[in-house]
Amino acid sequence: MEVSFSKEIESLRMGAGETFRGEGILAITKALLQSGVAYVGGYQGAPVSHLLDVMVQAKPYMDELGVHVEACSNEASAAAMLGASIHYPLRGAVTWKSIVGTNVAADALSNLSSPGVLGGALIVVGEDYGEGASVIQERSHAYALKSSMCLLDPRPDLEKMVEMVEHGFRLSEASNMPAILELRIRACHVRGSFACKDNRPPAISTRQLMAEPAAFDYAKLAHPPVTFRHEKLKTQERIPAARRYIMEQRLNELMDGPRKNLGLIVQGGIYNTLVRSLQQFGLCDAFGQTDIPILVLNVTYPLVPEQVAEFALGKDAVLVVEEGQPEYIEQEIATFLRRRDINTRLHGKDMLPSGGEYSVEVVAAGLAAFVARYAPDVDTAAAAGWLQGNAGRREAVGRQIEAQLNQPLPARPPGFCIGCPERPVFSALKLAQQDVGPVHIAADIGCHAFGTFAPFSFGHSILGYGMSLASRAGVSPMMARRTLSIMGDGGFWHNGLLTGVQSALFNGDDAVLLIFKNGYTSATGTQDIISTPGTDAKFNAADKLQSLTGTNTTIEKTLQGLGVQWLRTVHTYHVEEMRQTLNEAFTTDFKGLKVIIAEGECQLERQRRIKPWLAGLLKKGKRVVRVKYGVDEDVCNGDHACIRLSGCPTLTLKDNPDPLKVDPVATVIDGCVGCGLCGANAHAATLCPSFYRAEVIQNPKWHERLLDGVRAVLVRAMQTA
Repeated sequence: MEVSFSKEIESLRMGAGETFRGEGILAITKALLQSGVAYVGGYQGAPVSHLLDVMVQAKPYMDELGVHVEACSNEASAAAMLGASIHYPLRGAVTWKSIVGTNVAADALSNLSSPGVLGGALIVVGEDYGEGASVIQERSHAYALKSSMCLLDPRPDLEKMVEMVEHGFRLSEASNMPAILELRIRACHVRGSFACKDNRPPAISTRQLMAEPAAFDYAKLAHPPVTFRHEKLKTQERIPAARRYIMEQRLNELMDGPRKNLGLIVQGGIYNTLVRSLQQFGLCDAFGQTDIPILVLNVTYPLVPEQVAEFALGKDAVLVVEEGQPEYIEQEIATFLRRRDINTRLHGKDMLPSGGEYSVEVVAAGLAAFVARYAPDVDTAAAAGWLQGNAGRREAVGRQIEAQLNQPLPARPPGFCIGCPERPVFSALKLAQQDVGPVHIAADIGCHAFGTFAPFSFGHSILGYGMSLASRAGVSPMMARRTLSIMGDGGFWHNGLLTGVQSALFNGDDAVLLIFKNGYTSATGTQDIISTPGTDAKFNAADKLQSLTGTNTTIEKTLQGLGVQWLRTVHTYHVEEMRQTLNEAFTTDFKGLKVIIAEGECQLERQRRIKPWLAGLLKKGKRVVRVKYGVDEDVCNGDHACIRLSGCPTLTLKDNPDPLKVDPVATVIDGCVGCGLCGANAHAATLCPSFYRAEVIQNPKWHERLLDGVRAVLVRAMQTA
């Protein structure tokens, strides 16, 4: 049973006079419909996954409005959708996770930005930057600069965010430039409310079709020689038009204050952080009433030179609060001021860190230096005490934990879910390397990237989603032993099929590729893909507790169609069979691409599918059997090789019940989903025979109760004998 967004879908139907309450990303989704969007596409990724997930599940309502929704195979295909807005007055929106998604989409974005757009084109990117990020630390700002796209960074307030969606479309249409709406993690998840408007069915839609295509216009192509004119249009017409709209609509906000000699310029997305930091100095209240004037840049590109100059004129100093590096905004402001011979002192990265997330503590530390220099009358002792107190409390907690553990607190990196079908494959890979020796492993983006953490520590490189097979191309010719590339089915369809498999086959590379086929794009929220098992297979009541293995063979057929000759499909939980298959791939005389498909359904999706069904059976008083694994503590020798080979969170340690033994014994705690990996590992690695498999029967039949009673009597008799 997939994740349901029924409540979120209902909120999309709200109209004028109603109040929306919820998360920022859902507010953005509602704002798209209020703005008359005609088509929506994208590729899921945190923190903006819910936008497309909700839209896809709301397809019946989207059909009512005439809005086309498309789940794209990658970010490049999503960006290419915006080509509809080049010729036609269609408002389109696409979404993905940045910066990695924007990297993939860069080619299409460049070719979109060159001719420009007629209809509003809005790109909603999840700016996954900072300590909570799951990707490389870069910013989207560079893409707006190089391709001349408007960049909106709204203040994290639902009313302002919704307003900036509507203005984003209008700004795009007024300037003929695509617009990027940049949403940080906190902006996506901030909660609040706003007054709804009625959703606007687009004038041209799936319900109101165009009779004829637009007339051919070579000037609308991203192709020489017209691209040379496009470049001039960007600077001579489009950017000036964008700046006029920004000023006329007052998209950037001035928060005035009595200390006119100072100023703060901040990206809209971190305005809340700045306000909270100012509170520590008594320079702002919780409602944003500030002593130091603040220019909030809800549009960070293009900046308006006159607006910035007017704000800085007559001030002793201005501090630019710009998260990340390079300091694009600070450098541009410095250029504006220098060209106008304005001598206001400009500060930014000299007082704030060059990189890293700007938390309240980080910004407060920078403000302390700024205030101490230019507002010596402000008492900074309270803020300094607050900063020192926070650091002291963290250190005290750390010392307390170390004292209780008699060692520093161990790191807790993320790991596979309990029962994840990918963990047994890495166990088999550990065993295989005992046979064939260490191999170079090209890792990839996805759940399988957790294999880079202990106890496996597999993966020499991660070069992009679906890029593992391509990334080993320069390594494998230099290795005496074959290399291994790992990717998921999501990565295979996203990029790996063309950049990896096609290239390896064309070049006749002697390589090994392991594809995790768990049935979903699990790393982005278990969305369906072309190789997802069909609805009948997933929801057939007679198959609820069985594997979905083999119900969709699209990957296998695709590989065979491309010309892959050495292909094996192995169930992931069969550790010994997987070990033997890996050994064969590394040692076979066959020269060419060898593909192993490790098939096992994502455990999260399996549990979503079977738990409601089992609960329904129990409610009806029907018989339910649950498999549980355990460890015989009398047999366990305390070696713990099973834990080092598995890493399962439910396989852990407990004190040895034998007072003569000091080593703790292994135990399986509650939470076990009965995948059987621990027992399979023990068999494949010839470990101690301490694992047992038990069947827990709820609502047993009468004869099962009788048999259980007889067994209990016999066990007690043997115990007393």
